[in-house]
Amino acid sequence: MLRFMPVGDSQTIGSAGEHTWRYRMWRHLRDTYGGPFAIVGPRETLYDKATDSPTSYEYADPDFPSAHLAGWGEGWQHMVPLIGEAVRAHRADVLLVSLGLIDLGFYTNAEQTAENARAFIAEARAVRPRVRVVVLPVIPNVRAESDAPFAAQVTLFNELLAKAVADLDEPRSPLLLASPPPSYDINHDTYDGTHPNASGEHKIAAAFADAMYQAWDLGEPYEAD
Repeated sequence: MLRFMPVGDSQTIGSAGEHTWRYRMWRHLRDTYGGPFAIVGPRETLYDKATDSPTSYEYADPDFPSAHLAGWGEGWQHMVPLIGEAVRAHRADVLLVSLGLIDLGFYTNAEQTAENARAFIAEARAVRPRVRVVVLPVIPNVRAESDAPFAAQVTLFNELLAKAVADLDEPRSPLLLASPPPSYDINHDTYDGTHPNASGEHKIAAAFADAMYQAWDLGEPYEAD
């Protein structure tokens, strides 16, 4: 049984009424992965914008394993103290991580954010030395189009993240840097310049799925249904 844990911020938890890229990934694995697997994590809910809290179960399609470790407004620094226990309790084998936008926007600069990413990996490995991690760089967003200093921080962080993955990769606990979706367009793949719509969900799921297929021969290339 291979256990996948999605980890992320608002783009990963999603909000009431959405499918989320987690759902798209589950469907892809269900259709292409040739063995038993599970989606695991300590949380299950969506973010409810009406109450400003992560309390909604109103998925567009609720009939899927919706476990995750994601939070609206949470970044690498928030997940560092949580990931060890989450990995231990749920015996996660593969972490699918999409973090960084919130950190850079509100909490830490590129260098500090990259250090938190390294600490996150160390915490996960401390409890599960053979854990595998797939990391998605920060993808296009509306603030980066209008705020040049922020855009520069995103670019620098993505470079530092790639270096961290290269530095920390090891055979028993492989790390993988997914490629940002090449055709991702905030005008077509988000509903507000930041959060993915259905098209964006498919593209984020594809980034993870294609990386795992190309590097680990896991599953098949992603095809949107």
